[in-house]
Amino acid sequence: MVIDPERTLEEECSLLLQKGYSRVYIDAETILLEEAIANKVLKKKVSTVYIVIDRVAVNAEDEELRQRLSDSVQSAFYEGHGNCVIMEADQTEHLFSDRFEQDGIVFEEPTANFFSFNNPYGACNTCEGFGTVLGLDPDLIIPDKKLSVFEGAIAPWKGEKMEEIWLKPLLKNGINFDFPVHRPYEELSEKEVQLLWNGNSYFKGLGQFFDYLESQTQKIQYRVMLSRYRGKTTCPDCKGTRIRKDAGYVLVGGVPIQDVVLMPVEKSVEHFRTLKLSDFESKVASRLLIEIINRLDYLNQVGLGYLNLNRLTASLSGGEFQRIKLATSLGSALVGSMYILDEPSIGLHSRDTQRLIEVLLSLKQMGNTVIVVEHDEEVMRAADQIIDIGPLAGSGGGELTYQGTLEELIQHAERSFTADYLQGRESIVVPQKCRQWSDYIEVCGAKENNLKNITVKFPLRTLTAVTGVSGSGKSTLVKKVLVPALTRHMGMGGGDEQGKFDRLGGAYNKITRVEFVDQNPIGKSSRSNPVTYIKAFDHIRTLFSEQALSKSRGYKPGYFSFNVEGGRCEHCQGEGTTTVEMQFMADIHLKCEDCKGQRYKAEVLEVLYNEKNIADVLDMTVEEAVAFFEDKPKIAERLKPLLDVGLGYVRLGQSSNTLSGGEAQRVKLAYFISSEGTSQQDHILFIFDEPTTGLHFHDIRKLIDSIQSLINHGHSVVLIEHNLDVIKCADWVIDLGPEGGEAGGQVVFEGLPADLAKSNLGFTGSYLKTKLVHQ
Repeated sequence: MVIDPERTLEEECSLLLQKGYSRVYIDAETILLEEAIANKVLKKKVSTVYIVIDRVAVNAEDEELRQRLSDSVQSAFYEGHGNCVIMEADQTEHLFSDRFEQDGIVFEEPTANFFSFNNPYGACNTCEGFGTVLGLDPDLIIPDKKLSVFEGAIAPWKGEKMEEIWLKPLLKNGINFDFPVHRPYEELSEKEVQLLWNGNSYFKGLGQFFDYLESQTQKIQYRVMLSRYRGKTTCPDCKGTRIRKDAGYVLVGGVPIQDVVLMPVEKSVEHFRTLKLSDFESKVASRLLIEIINRLDYLNQVGLGYLNLNRLTASLSGGEFQRIKLATSLGSALVGSMYILDEPSIGLHSRDTQRLIEVLLSLKQMGNTVIVVEHDEEVMRAADQIIDIGPLAGSGGGELTYQGTLEELIQHAERSFTADYLQGRESIVVPQKCRQWSDYIEVCGAKENNLKNITVKFPLRTLTAVTGVSGSGKSTLVKKVLVPALTRHMGMGGGDEQGKFDRLGGAYNKITRVEFVDQNPIGKSSRSNPVTYIKAFDHIRTLFSEQALSKSRGYKPGYFSFNVEGGRCEHCQGEGTTTVEMQFMADIHLKCEDCKGQRYKAEVLEVLYNEKNIADVLDMTVEEAVAFFEDKPKIAERLKPLLDVGLGYVRLGQSSNTLSGGEAQRVKLAYFISSEGTSQQDHILFIFDEPTTGLHFHDIRKLIDSIQSLINHGHSVVLIEHNLDVIKCADWVIDLGPEGGEAGGQVVFEGLPADLAKSNLGFTGSYLKTKLVHQ
């Protein structure tokens, strides 16, 4: 019995009597409350006092008794503040609690938020739900794991002072506790590694070393040393699961939620299908399991079975994110809806594209309408209707060239590049022979994510394609291992987290810099545009400043810039539009009333070159501008690379934030093709991640020609690519797999594209064979 600290036991019993209770159990004896109060029993020293709620002879078939017992137990929990004691006739006690506890340990009562890392209640307290913390990075402390402790594997213990204080005691006394100082770090057992970090009576370990540095942070040299070995590391409490540690005490089918979120989707589907539950648990979970399995199965169907359940959204590609949204739509089981998808095949291998098509067809069969903006040949061939827009891009497009079935398009469309490529009238031609090479960069022992300790060669001055099914480890190998390793070696920052690998080999010293050409916008400002990015606008402004009217008025090149004060319209500050901020709606952009969208003051627009003012020039397409400046080689040479990469339709002054990802990537490529982007002394390694995203067959052909020109100028190119037309034009192919996720991460093939097609190894070779047969 719980007694209020402000009342005596006698007062508590009097209160119980008023509540309607009649008996108490004191020191193994049941006594009426009235007698206990009258005989002053409660004033004596007693050890145990229970309220007697009910006394019954149990009969399991008596329904009224079951209800009575239920009420009595509920009252007992209430009066006992969560505790209830059931006593048998032989005075055997059974203690029950309605709190979430076991063996006397009280746990937090679980709710849905208790298991969510997106909620402060369920997120790990140490990493706040991020899965990583800023701590000591073992890969920075032991950078070369092939070295032994004697050979200097421990980076912070190098140098005369550190060796004397910290390393020598280990080398001198290692024989006393059988520590292998000459064995490579990677071959040490888990026990030996822990000993190295924790130390013993003979030497102080790495943990004590860094504790010492922490205690000396008033000295700048120790602060610098600490920062050198810090990095993002897996949270020690949640082990990267991001969920609070005590959520792991709740088991479903004997498995905690931390183990479930680390499973890949395909494995988790099987886990929930084979989950063993009790009869009661099965009744509770029956409907939930159906929904869980269905939603996970849809993720599997759209080719995302290799993703872990707790994968960060920020680490997903655009295609992966779009397919997750597609799986969400499938899970909602809508009927009579219209689905509009923009390039759902982005990042998909040909094998996985077939799965995607099956999903789209299932949406149609459910009674929905599916509209897909797509360039992939397989998706086109699966469509019921094709709407072809063209015939060219930009100002040369915008017309309906044909609408109908695929067969009708191929037979009747006269002005359609799509029909030409599908029919075979146009094609992307395979080079007659692959480039020979001798120099290469070698990544040895790559182990990051699902990579299985692989060693790969990247030839120099060639076009290398890294291929494989979705999730096979391509991006991990190139973006998390190769690029950070090279940038750190060349002192180009190395801010990105470096994946695990043993060493870098080959002729990597011959690379002067690494350029990762991604699809991020070329500028954040709305005033950024292609002509400024490729440095052509400087020469255009100089040209206008050299005109007679400019000289007479004293206009310098800067006067024709819309980024600085001078000749620009100050009302819109060179934007051409003014923004009206709306409090509860999207902002409205209106054409500037002063300059009418031309960005410049009226007097600046009076300066003409070949009857065109500066605003007219910015409104030209690249194709028009190349012809217009034909007699001005400095300008034409800088604009021509934009034409070569298939951007002839883009207007010179078009804001960069209106460009698609593929267009932005090609603007960057054009910059590097131009003399501004590279020099003759440079040997740049260009990395492209899915450069064909959003590109038509015709644009892909131009893209390949542009990439080949980079190699002809003495550079090297590595592509992460699924497009078979690009793969067949490569000089070297590295195919990873054979599957995605845990079943991937192995080198399936290294060699020439034609040999891959003949090898019957992996999925890429079988699909590539069909492309090469028609050449």
